[in-house]
Amino acid sequence: MKNSGFRKILKYLGIGVAGFFALIGLGLTLGFFAVKFHLTNDPGVVDLNDRYFQEIKDKYGRGTNTADATVDFSEARFLHNLSVLGKYYPANAYYIQNAYYQSHNLKEAQRMIEAVNIHMQDNAEYHAEVANFVENSDPQQSKIKAKSVFEWMNIREWQDFKLAVAKDKNLIDSAAILTGVEPRMIVAVLVGEQIRLFNSNREAYKKWIGPLKILSVETTFSLGVTGIKVPTAQTIEKNLKDSTSIFYLGKQYESLLDFKTKNIQQERFNRLTSYKNHFYSYMYAALNVKQINAQWERAGYPISDRPEILATLYNIGFEVSVPKENPLVGGSGINIKGKSYTFGSVAYEFYYSGELFDLFPFKNSRFDFTDV
Repeated sequence: MKNSGFRKILKYLGIGVAGFFALIGLGLTLGFFAVKFHLTNDPGVVDLNDRYFQEIKDKYGRGTNTADATVDFSEARFLHNLSVLGKYYPANAYYIQNAYYQSHNLKEAQRMIEAVNIHMQDNAEYHAEVANFVENSDPQQSKIKAKSVFEWMNIREWQDFKLAVAKDKNLIDSAAILTGVEPRMIVAVLVGEQIRLFNSNREAYKKWIGPLKILSVETTFSLGVTGIKVPTAQTIEKNLKDSTSIFYLGKQYESLLDFKTKNIQQERFNRLTSYKNHFYSYMYAALNVKQINAQWERAGYPISDRPEILATLYNIGFEVSVPKENPLVGGSGINIKGKSYTFGSVAYEFYYSGELFDLFPFKNSRFDFTDV
């Protein structure tokens, strides 16, 4: 009887163990198909300020050439706007001024002002002072403060991020040289991916990210510091080799992601999830936006001067990258300290914020530049 009871226990224990592993297998299988058929993709949202982004594009057009008949007047108005901004948000005024003095690129500096103005739409006093072009502000009246008009840049985690990304400058610059994608554009999509992970309530932030000032490396559905999904990585690799693809970049780029082993799946995972070397995260991110930019250029709808659109498409995927007039800004919703943002708007605000400009300044072109 005792042996019979013991066998029953073993039987039920075996059934329980088998059931447990069956559930694990089912979960992994469902996860695989969810990624394969893009069920885990965030459908994204349209940014509330999408119309404002469109107006900025229409206002300044394309290109960065400032040698036109109105350059002196435009510069004077820009400097006046900058001085007014200094009364309200000295930190942002400082960053924009620093970027302008380093790049001498008036149009990009004007866009930086417009990025700020998105958050000043309801400030009638500010706009009245900006409109009063003949008035002069006293540049000595305000000192640089830490507060930024971009609220999410006032959090402690943002300061940690800046220290962390500075450590990767050489890797980002190397990826930029190989791909011909402006380093600041690479960092813009990195910001969108990282800022949602830099949450002081997360255990990983408390243990490693905050104390060590390092970037968060994803290892599940999205991989690496730039959040590349496996199907996206495979598409990027395929586009490099397929000369008939609308995303094809040219012969000189075909071997950039060649694998060294026969176990491609494992090698891809290892290169994207390395905690010590984020080079391939930046390579895949750079090639992603470059391929999307090439697609839109070929279709006659250039977006190289719209980092907010490039970042939006980077976030929502190749599948929904359909060239058209007046594309929408948005992407995944990001909650930062209780306030909602979109991936595209966060990337845009960083790009034109002037933050980290000493490390990642504007180049002559966002793609195929020559002045690294």
